[in-house]
Amino acid sequence: MSLTISIDAMGGDHGPEVVIPAALSALKKHPEVNFILVGDKDTLTYHLQQHKVQDDPRMQVHHASQKVEMNELPSQALRGKKDSSMRVAINLVKEGMASACVSAGNTGALMATARFVLKTLPGIERPAIVTALPTMTGHTYVLDLGANVDSSAAHLVQFAVMGSVLAELVDGKPNPSVGLLNIGSEEIKGNERVKEASRLLEQTDLNYQGYVEGDGLYHGEVDVLVCDGFVGNVALKASEGVAHMIRHYLREAFTRNWLTKLAAIIASPVLKQFRRDLDPRAFNGANLIGLQGIVIKSHGGADAFAFANAIDIAIVEAKKDVPKNISKHLDVLLEGQVL
Repeated sequence: MSLTISIDAMGGDHGPEVVIPAALSALKKHPEVNFILVGDKDTLTYHLQQHKVQDDPRMQVHHASQKVEMNELPSQALRGKKDSSMRVAINLVKEGMASACVSAGNTGALMATARFVLKTLPGIERPAIVTALPTMTGHTYVLDLGANVDSSAAHLVQFAVMGSVLAELVDGKPNPSVGLLNIGSEEIKGNERVKEASRLLEQTDLNYQGYVEGDGLYHGEVDVLVCDGFVGNVALKASEGVAHMIRHYLREAFTRNWLTKLAAIIASPVLKQFRRDLDPRAFNGANLIGLQGIVIKSHGGADAFAFANAIDIAIVEAKKDVPKNISKHLDVLLEGQVL
């Protein structure tokens, strides 16, 4: 089955220098996939020529005269950049010319543009940002990671539905477990919004497991962990900071003197495996879930390896038709008047 993915080739910190090698890597894994590279035609043609793939029919170029800057306000991008590579790439999904879009561009502008162009699914009031984070047992889907800093109990239930469907489709889990991120596991803990969300989730057919404390995320206690965007983004950034700190102290400890350097040589196979297991590039690619189309956000500073992983996520979710399946599950909840 042929599949087409549109790529904002000008977005992020590196643009086509990263996007084109990543797309070529993805083509080796997915020969049935075609890409539409959106951006300045001359620039993209030059980079394709550098890789000697300018005649590859699977790598089309779609010209866009504008680019959304990483520090640009979402409102400015939405109103003043209607021919940006980001906007055009999303338009291609809306028009049915692409099954999904991938961008490393400005997160706020991407969310605002995607929501404006694609609209939310019926029954979803706000889209969310979701990604898989590594745990001791595999990975957990966490949402929302920053799209909604103030979410109601109903919004949290919607996030739970979307995360559950995503885990079921992508990971093949028939009944993914769902938890609410909270300051304690006891029923009396948490604010009223989280308590109300818990009561609503107990009325659904989701595999709701109750509250999960912060450390439970990395224990892998549930397949899907739900929170509002403020809490989720703080948890994500704090986790990234801890990971950087661990790497810093490991490097410092193993380079302190000749004896520790020798220990580092002996431990190198273990250290290499440790880096592979916790390499954030392997988990690059967040879904702007809840839209009537698939949009994957790559980290702005992603290298080719990381961006290729974001492309992989777009391909898998397009094949599984995630938005359509979320709609089906929402219909059941709406009939039962849970939402």
